[in-house]
Amino acid sequence: MDEFALSRIQFAVNITFHILFPTITIALGWLLLFFKIRFHTTRESKWMELYFFFTKIFALTFSLGVVSGVTMSFQFGTNWPGYMNTVGNIAGPLLAYEVLTAFFLEATFLGIMLYGFKKVPAWLHTLATSLVAIGTTLSAFWILVLNSWMHTPAGHIMIDGVAHVDNWMEVILNPSMPYRLLHTLASSGLTVAFLTAGLLAYRYLNNDRRLAVTSGLRVTILAAVILAPLQAFLGDLHGVNTREHQPQKLAAMEALWESENGAPMVLFALPDEEAKENKFEIAIPKLASLIATRDLNGHIRGLEEFEGNHPPVAPVFWSFRIMVGVGFLMIAVSFAAGYLVVLKRTYPKLTLKILVAMTFSGWVATIAGWYVTEIGRQPWLVQGILLSKDAVAELPPSHVGLTLFVYCATYATLLIAYIGALYYLSKKEISTQFQLA
Repeated sequence: MDEFALSRIQFAVNITFHILFPTITIALGWLLLFFKIRFHTTRESKWMELYFFFTKIFALTFSLGVVSGVTMSFQFGTNWPGYMNTVGNIAGPLLAYEVLTAFFLEATFLGIMLYGFKKVPAWLHTLATSLVAIGTTLSAFWILVLNSWMHTPAGHIMIDGVAHVDNWMEVILNPSMPYRLLHTLASSGLTVAFLTAGLLAYRYLNNDRRLAVTSGLRVTILAAVILAPLQAFLGDLHGVNTREHQPQKLAAMEALWESENGAPMVLFALPDEEAKENKFEIAIPKLASLIATRDLNGHIRGLEEFEGNHPPVAPVFWSFRIMVGVGFLMIAVSFAAGYLVVLKRTYPKLTLKILVAMTFSGWVATIAGWYVTEIGRQPWLVQGILLSKDAVAELPPSHVGLTLFVYCATYATLLIAYIGALYYLSKKEISTQFQLA
């Protein structure tokens, strides 16, 4: 493999590992704030028991997110220098805004949130928790502004092959940013809902039946009941935006080779890119057009219109179906668990085991969705501005292969340790030793 393919794989490994942790911390910060406010309004200790338990998970997750994010950013210089050379005037300030407005906020008040419960007034500790939650969301905002701009560039001018800002508001509010931001935030919320419900169900199955566990289960399952269908709705809006601004990505998602009115929704197929056809196709007539255009006979552009300028079909096609499939499974599980746990207030063993099995289902959907987004942009690194092959550094393939191996080994070890730590914490008794404030 050449340095281009190896560098792409290496960055994919880094972003795959990194995104696991922000997708938890973004929403978990707000859940912690909810627990804190519930404690102050009810004075019931169960809410602080939940707060302290999930604060440990937040701290562990935040630290891994920071470290993996720093490692990932190094690759802009080591493997992809053409990226900053071409769009650094836009990417640089956006990344700086993320550090100045979000990371500093999180880092400053995280210490108070973790260690200041008995050392500062109650209002200040709650404020610190809220500022950490705001910081994680601001961080997501700036990163998604940059990522969305790479998909739907706006507000810039090109001078001698280099992008310069013409209008910052157009850069920030580029056409896909609102949809991508809301879709990602809802994804984080749904990921955390299933993560926390799964860990609490694991505690319940290990004979911890205290109010903290049962109340936490009801809250997190109810969050999943609300967020799962909301995420499907937001994903649908994002898909319509994709049809307008990145039609080649939509064509790859649907494995639609020829432009047509009343395009079918392909449920299953084996896309053959060489033959430009789908083998063993199972499809629902006209459904793709109805979803994407709101018209049974709506026109969807096929891959034939983007010869040499469309993403690899099979990875995008299958990633999209994994994302949607897991999403519908989450809707079904959340509704069933919501009926039993929230409404009936019963905790059937089978339901709890399913929740434990679904603990990390949000990760699967998030990674699949991210692959749809990022692979779906290829062959462009920045749509219409910079091709991926024009940004890669000329490095010896053996050097890239060595660092790729080290990354894979390190990340696999850290991921196993992280998951093991979560279940270890879930087996321990939740501490009730705290001073009411």
